[in-house]
Amino acid sequence: MKQEKLAFLADNPFYTKRFAAYVGKRCSSATIKDVAKELHLDRKTVKELEKHYLRGKLRRAGTPKPRVIGIDELSIRKGHTYRIVVSDLERKRPIWFGGNDRSEESLNLFYQQLGVAKTRRIRLAVMDMWKPFEKATSQNAPQAAILYDKFHVLRHLNEALDTIRKSEYARLSGTDRRFVKGQRYTLLSHRENLSTEGKQALRTLLAANKRLNAAYVLKESFGQLWEYRHEAWARKFFDNWKASLKWQRLKPYEKFARMIERHWDGIAAFCKPENKVSLGFVEGLNNKIRVIQRRAYGLRDEEYLRLKVLTSMLPDI
Repeated sequence: MKQEKLAFLADNPFYTKRFAAYVGKRCSSATIKDVAKELHLDRKTVKELEKHYLRGKLRRAGTPKPRVIGIDELSIRKGHTYRIVVSDLERKRPIWFGGNDRSEESLNLFYQQLGVAKTRRIRLAVMDMWKPFEKATSQNAPQAAILYDKFHVLRHLNEALDTIRKSEYARLSGTDRRFVKGQRYTLLSHRENLSTEGKQALRTLLAANKRLNAAYVLKESFGQLWEYRHEAWARKFFDNWKASLKWQRLKPYEKFARMIERHWDGIAAFCKPENKVSLGFVEGLNNKIRVIQRRAYGLRDEEYLRLKVLTSMLPDI
């Protein structure tokens, strides 16, 4: 028996491509469970229709030819299970989701799939300070400059500040502890992101604890490093920042400063005009992926997660 394939049908022959597109667009703002209930469909059917729609978005985007890439890891479930996400930072879209972990071998898979010719086009790779990523990039794309992501660097600084906060809480006793307890978010957030009550709590905390006050001021000032256009000026700023740690008894900050020293070239690369890329994209993508993961909670379909991630920044069709 000969079967005729009709162009207007989706992968599921019981539904049209137009209906699959409608389901796909609804799933961009709602959970599979809610869409299934709304349309009186089985959840599995809704997910398969959405996957059809997402594959269409991916085909329409075309084959990636990146010149500036961002590399990050994604935790897909508890127990340190990671996948790697690579983004085209000029076109502002993720282009690869894969690997078995965050190892050098896993990132090598990306470069192998991209191909030698396209890999040679890459001029800049933005990543966190993770050696396996740097080694894989240096091996496969030696012409590419390596730039460490500002937000990952500042995350290390926030972790150092939180360590100081915990040590202060342990050192204090009685009523002195009340100023530190429950103030993690207040201390680690930027002042402009705090509510009126949060700003008042921060003022009270910093006035009550000189060590935390010094640590907070140093944390807030460090972000100026990325404002310099010349490496010599950036270096002078960092040397002054490091010198200000003397006599402060802030061991976690001293450890952080040593880490910056070891990775200075990859941080200072941002001073070069050709490396002034939007570093906020990767952080914005990570926030979007976290929303996707919450909506897909309980689903073990990794191909579905891959499609959701790779199409998360693409326009609707």
